[in-house]
Amino acid sequence: MHRPAPTATVKRILPWLVAVAFFMESLDATILNTAVPTIARALHVAPLSMKSALTSYMLSLAVFIPISGWVADRFGSRRVFVSAIGVFMFGSLMCGLSSSIHLLVAARILQGCGGAMMVPVGRLTLVRTFPKSELVRAISFFSIPALIGPMLGPLAGGFIVEYFPWRVIFFVNLPIGFLGLYLVYRYLPNYFAEKTDPLDFVGLVLFGSGIALFSYVLEIFGEHTLGSAEIVGLLALSLLLLLAYWRHSLSVEYPLLRLRLFLIRTFRSSVAGGLVTRLGIGGMPFLLPLLYQVGLGYGPLKSGMLMMPQPLAAMSLKMTMPWVITRFGYRRVLTSNTVFMGVLIALFATIDPATPIWRIALQAFCFGYFSSLQFTAINTIVYADLTEKDVSMGSSIASTMQQLSLSFGVAMASLVTAYFIPDRFHASAGEMISGIHRALVVVGVLTLFSALVFRQLRPEDGANVSRHRVEE
Repeated sequence: MHRPAPTATVKRILPWLVAVAFFMESLDATILNTAVPTIARALHVAPLSMKSALTSYMLSLAVFIPISGWVADRFGSRRVFVSAIGVFMFGSLMCGLSSSIHLLVAARILQGCGGAMMVPVGRLTLVRTFPKSELVRAISFFSIPALIGPMLGPLAGGFIVEYFPWRVIFFVNLPIGFLGLYLVYRYLPNYFAEKTDPLDFVGLVLFGSGIALFSYVLEIFGEHTLGSAEIVGLLALSLLLLLAYWRHSLSVEYPLLRLRLFLIRTFRSSVAGGLVTRLGIGGMPFLLPLLYQVGLGYGPLKSGMLMMPQPLAAMSLKMTMPWVITRFGYRRVLTSNTVFMGVLIALFATIDPATPIWRIALQAFCFGYFSSLQFTAINTIVYADLTEKDVSMGSSIASTMQQLSLSFGVAMASLVTAYFIPDRFHASAGEMISGIHRALVVVGVLTLFSALVFRQLRPEDGANVSRHRVEE
């Protein structure tokens, strides 16, 4: 591994550089979430049908992230990062020029191809630059400016669709992208492997097609465009493709995703627990704008402002998170924090037109803090017991599962909501609120199950990352 020693300047600026990539991605996602009802009307589709524009982007990330580590090792982190930002910017431009839901989905897939290399390679560079003992603070630190995106996104999205054409929400990525290109060229360390393993093309085809087909099944199931027999057949085919990849990965020397890493307890708990957690809360950015705008009748700007307390809490209290993890340890933090999040999600089901605005904002603030604490813990303990040669592969697997779970979380939230609101084209505001409330309860209960996964951790797990001292 060609790994130049990072200077003090690089270590100081690198978290902010990586944050630009996170900012672009999070800003784009949160702006689109707030603008879903407006864009749906403009493209003449139902609001729930807009989930394809959300899931297609995250699915594209999940399909191409597995090769991000290999590409970074083969071509160098700096070159890959620059190319990824360029593709992401071009995809954003095409999104803004789309005239139909199909063109928008295609452009979102292109965005995902860029994001698949942009964010994971930035995170991998960060992990290789900082020692494990500094990783919690480094990830917490660069997450602060990255959280400005979710804070500004809902407000900016609401403001733009209220006063400007909705297409402007995608064009804001362009100046941010140019700033990212400058910072990458100037400061990003160029890590690359002197020798890379062969790329597993067969594994990429099996895994990518299996995951894509599985997501498509969730999509068409929600739209009820195919019969039960066809849906079951496609689901079975997707599972067979994924099973074929699993068997293939055990028989080749250099698999696309090295599944044997799941034998490591901290890695397994982080990835599996994060999967269940994100399946639960991944649909929240989709459900809350629907609750506020379609159910409660709020305008896009007011809905956007009600989304702001979540990232504001995560950003303002971010520096307390390393202390919490150090004081209580990963096992205690992840198990108890998951319960708090599940309860908070279910409490959103009590919001109705009579609920005071201050209570909605306070609940969103608390949810933002606990969500950020959860992801800080998950994203750092995943590297606790990985060796240097496994960091790239571990980062690819963790990032892949993260995006898959977020994509499936949106699809699941939409499916559950559609189940409780069968006639979504003619449902009244009361029926919409009732359906979304029930979906929130289901999502909250699902989130609670991840606590069972984190209980397999031992009290001393992750101590080399968090510096937590286990009491004798």
